[in-house]
Amino acid sequence: MPDVEGHPTREEMDLRTVLNALADPLRYGVVSALLREAEGTARTCASFNLPVSKSTLTHHFRVLREAGLVRQVDRGNNRAATLRTEDLDACFPGLLDLLRANP
Repeated sequence: MPDVEGHPTREEMDLRTVLNALADPLRYGVVSALLREAEGTARTCASFNLPVSKSTLTHHFRVLREAGLVRQVDRGNNRAATLRTEDLDACFPGLLDLLRANP
C-alpha cells in the first residue's frame, strides 16, 4: 500500500505504470534532468520550468510519484522531488542506464 504521500513500495512498483509515466515527453524530461544531477539531488517542481500551468505541473508530478519514479517531500510552500534511483535499479535493472543513454 502506498504511503500517505502516495509513494508506492518497491513491491508495488509496476513496469507498465513506470513506462506509462515515462511515455509523456514532459515527465520523461523531468526524469532525464534528475538523472543528470548528483544522486539524491532534490529539485522543486518549479525548477524544471515546464511550459504548463501549476495544476498540470502538479498532475505530472503526481503521476511520477505514484509510478515510483520520484519521491516528493514538502518544503514549506513547495515540494521537492528526488529520483528513486536505488528502488528503480532494484526493481528494473538497466532502466536508468537506458534513460541516461537516451536523454
